[in-house]
Amino acid sequence: MRTCLFLFFLLAIIPAFSQTTVLPRNQVISLTSDWKGDRLPDGRPWVSDRWLERLRNISLEEAWGVLRSEGYHNQFEGDWMVLHPDKPITGRALTVQYLPKRPDLDTKVRARGKEEARVGNFNSWPIDMLTPGDLYIADGYGKVIDGTLIGDNLGNSIYAKSRNGVVFYGSVRDIEGLEKIDGFNAWVKGYDPSYIQEMMLGGINVPIRLGRITVMPGDAILAKKGGVIAVPAHLVEKVVTQSEFIAMRDMFGHQRLREGRYTPGQIDQAWTDDIKKDFLQWFDANTPRMPMTRKELDIFLKDRNW
Repeated sequence: MRTCLFLFFLLAIIPAFSQTTVLPRNQVISLTSDWKGDRLPDGRPWVSDRWLERLRNISLEEAWGVLRSEGYHNQFEGDWMVLHPDKPITGRALTVQYLPKRPDLDTKVRARGKEEARVGNFNSWPIDMLTPGDLYIADGYGKVIDGTLIGDNLGNSIYAKSRNGVVFYGSVRDIEGLEKIDGFNAWVKGYDPSYIQEMMLGGINVPIRLGRITVMPGDAILAKKGGVIAVPAHLVEKVVTQSEFIAMRDMFGHQRLREGRYTPGQIDQAWTDDIKKDFLQWFDANTPRMPMTRKELDIFLKDRNW
């Protein structure tokens, strides 16, 4: 009985390898069912460009803190080689799983790709699926030598389709050529002049692992010089607004401490009504510098503890 139930469970959640290289739309929707907004044609959550742009300005620490408070403790990975460390990026994850090559399975994957009219080697198949704002996110299981998932030719194609970059738990080649692609950026675990060998495709739009992170298709990725955070799509708005409020609260507190208006003890504890009133007046006087509007702030503060 247990065996039958286990087999039923596997058949229910794992796409049949004989059918497609990509997780079917209905299964992507099922896996990301907490998201209630618009979706891409492949089923991934569509986090709007507006929220992605605001996410770009959030610090890793602030995003990490909000996610931890929501019970998501495994969403950060550090220690990356970054092409342009001073240029953070955000995007919607198109996830790709790579595996060490096993000839019998690799033959079936390639045959399936041919049936689906996929062009080129398997590491280029996800590129054809990219849309503006996507990020090609791949688990290359940390392979550097003979694990280079792209060079500058594929890098140019990625940027042409997504206007974005990549995050690879693996490596790249042609790094000098990749650096010349204006607007493109990459977070990788290494560089090597070798080309991809003894690897195979495991699946596209499937849950993957990036070191300490579990990434789902459609996650909003925040990549900065300090590391990478994967934000579940349904938590993006909360991560952004809470992080923006924390940043504004810190700006206000630091300014008032420099001015000598309050003591550290007053700022670090729960604010009095007078300090809250002062903060709102400060916000209104500095609205052009604020990351949110007064209306958004009022909505955020409603029924919330300062």
